[in-house]
Amino acid sequence: MATKLLLTFVVCRLISTVGLTIDADHPVGRIDQGVFNANINGFGVSARGHGHSINGQAHATNGVVIEMSGSKGNQFRSNLGSLPALGYENTFLLGGRNSKSNDSKRIPYVDVWGGELWIDVLKWTLGFGLAPKSWTDYLYLSVGGTLSNAGISGQAFNHGPQISNVFELDVVTGKGDLVTCSKKKNSELFNGVLGGLGQFGIITRARIALEPAPQRVRWIRVLYSNFSTFTNDQEYLISLHGKPSSEKFDYVEGFVIVDEGLINNWRSSFFSPKNPIKISSINGSDGGVLYCLEITRNYDDSTANSIDQEIEALLEKLDFIPSSVFTTDLPYVDFLDRVHKAELKLRSKGLWEVPHPWLNLLVPKSRIADFDKGVFKGILGNKTSGPILIYPMNKNKWDDQSSVVTPNEDIFYLVGLLRSALDSGEETQKLDYLKDQNRQILKFCDESGIRVKRYLPGYKTQEEWKEHFGDRWGQFLKRKNEFDTMRILATGQHIFKPSFDSVSSFR
Repeated sequence: MATKLLLTFVVCRLISTVGLTIDADHPVGRIDQGVFNANINGFGVSARGHGHSINGQAHATNGVVIEMSGSKGNQFRSNLGSLPALGYENTFLLGGRNSKSNDSKRIPYVDVWGGELWIDVLKWTLGFGLAPKSWTDYLYLSVGGTLSNAGISGQAFNHGPQISNVFELDVVTGKGDLVTCSKKKNSELFNGVLGGLGQFGIITRARIALEPAPQRVRWIRVLYSNFSTFTNDQEYLISLHGKPSSEKFDYVEGFVIVDEGLINNWRSSFFSPKNPIKISSINGSDGGVLYCLEITRNYDDSTANSIDQEIEALLEKLDFIPSSVFTTDLPYVDFLDRVHKAELKLRSKGLWEVPHPWLNLLVPKSRIADFDKGVFKGILGNKTSGPILIYPMNKNKWDDQSSVVTPNEDIFYLVGLLRSALDSGEETQKLDYLKDQNRQILKFCDESGIRVKRYLPGYKTQEEWKEHFGDRWGQFLKRKNEFDTMRILATGQHIFKPSFDSVSSFR
């Protein structure tokens, strides 16, 4: 007993001076015990996945960071039994606001450790001919990390974000309790944790919905010179979400191309780098700006004979520049893992480990044209320093009982400015310039009355968070008081001040 007290004292002394990262061999190696000890001894706890937050959200001021992924995460996982594991569940427990409670169809799922990377989930489930339904563009992210935010990509219009494709969670709350939760059991915790920014608990297990994995992907890009035509076509395509698979695309995204930009970008290797496609080679660009619609159809041997005809029927209903159809065909895994291939190229050039002043906004459909005029054709000028994503999503595919806040319209757009800052080179590529440009964009939205919601926000004050959540703040606060009374979890988000004196300097 004396030894255990001495170890706890030593841990707390170290935390109060430098902060610690713990693993399974540490005296507080089990996550629930570690969080319980944090409550007793007064220090913060944050879970870190693969370390892709851009504003230090996984930091724990005067506290402990729990490594959920990598070799340390594997040690935690080994304490939790045989994960991953397959099973079957009822679909009525899944989905957004329009899920049907009378649907008795059973679909497969996989139970995975919260620190598992999505790329590893994909590889494991493919061994059974299955795969998750909804993805992020980059797969080297942890399951718990994306579920704590939302997890979005071009499949979200059809399947919803990743948080709409979860049956069940195991969560260590801020009180140190290990709780199994779902839509039917401990639903308040379940809803709160999904998109909850790590404020209510640490996800240690997630039950993810699966579907039969396709074998190949037909990947198509078409160009537009008119923004209204571009968004009309995008919105038409996402309206087909209820149609049979033969009558819709499986993935709908898009991006903005400004003058001097390449249709290629670091997110993919769509075209040969020896023969890049420039805006100047396409007729009809409006003020140096083009818009690229990016769409895919999944298929396998059983549908290979009809895929060309089905795609042609869909393309005939779109109004893109006729000469701008670019198509490639590749294995399903290669499409999903496309960004990682670009990552390896950038790493080889020393261009990956650089500051990323990203800005991700959810923009209501009713104001997306105003955003185009003020930002794409205004503030950004003719330099981007990285991809600019833009694609619409259906709000009814999002569960409004989760903690995520979205614009209050049936359709809203993700606009992702995924820029990279470089010390050398032009002024427009430097960190201060890009951060200032982000501030200009947010100011423009505020002054123009465009009620955007930031995705992956990096607010520093509680007042900013209250404004972000709006009338949902009361529910968020209630959940915090219920599941993390001492407010020790994910302090790097700067939403709540911990309720103990040892971190009284927190702001």
